[in-house]
Amino acid sequence: MPSIRIIAAALVALCSSAAAQDWPTRPVTMVVPFAAGGAFDVLARVFAPHLSMSLGQQVIVENVGAAAGIVGTNRVAKATPDGYVFLFGSVGTHAYNQTLYKKLPYNAATDFAPVALLVEQPMVLLTRKDFPADTLQEFIAYAKANGAKLQYGSAGVGSTTHLSCALLNTAAGNTLKGIALLARSRSPLLPTLATAHEQGLAGFEAITWNAFFMPKDTPAAIVKKLNDATIEAMNTPALKDRMHELGVTLVAPERRSPEYLQTFVESEIAKWGAPIKAAGISVD
Repeated sequence: MPSIRIIAAALVALCSSAAAQDWPTRPVTMVVPFAAGGAFDVLARVFAPHLSMSLGQQVIVENVGAAAGIVGTNRVAKATPDGYVFLFGSVGTHAYNQTLYKKLPYNAATDFAPVALLVEQPMVLLTRKDFPADTLQEFIAYAKANGAKLQYGSAGVGSTTHLSCALLNTAAGNTLKGIALLARSRSPLLPTLATAHEQGLAGFEAITWNAFFMPKDTPAAIVKKLNDATIEAMNTPALKDRMHELGVTLVAPERRSPEYLQTFVESEIAKWGAPIKAAGISVD
């Protein structure tokens, strides 16, 4: 009896390995856990045709937008780990939500097979043109002295529309001025805007990012195939040009592996968890 079980297990493993090598044999679904037409949806749809070409099967974008990305993300977390459903995740789904929500139905660090980190979008601190501060240190000093009188607005998670509106306002009437790019290095889109790091907040970084994830226990061979296809897409001149137009930066080659993404997600959960807890922010 034990020998029969061993043979059966070996046959299952062999069949699983063969399926992984043949993957994909039918269309693959990319779940975008946000509404159609939004900034993240646009980015996902730029990647989809390039992945389709590389994989030899159509990559279909499915929008499952609800509850700050939780519904769509959980759909992938609970999906069969056969490679036919993967996630276009974000800093929200895989960093903020882990601490913000008391009853998150998935664990961002353990319920997924990381595939590849894709793009980053640094946030920009903007003020009215007549605001009495021109540098980050001047802004901090003014805010400390006049905090009760100040108001602020945000486009949310440093979206591409945020950067686009900033550039548009500058071109249309120069009614806003940039105080600092909230990243460690300058952006080629705003090359003259100094970073927070350069202005005294060493190592400070507030960026939004996107990455591909598969369900936990997806065969490593399938994860590698999607990672290879993703890197091939990221190296395509047409995709690079489109990302530049959208105001996002493709991550450096050394940051595109599944192993890097796993470590990155864990560090992002810790990084954003600290201020969320300190501010007492939570969602039931």
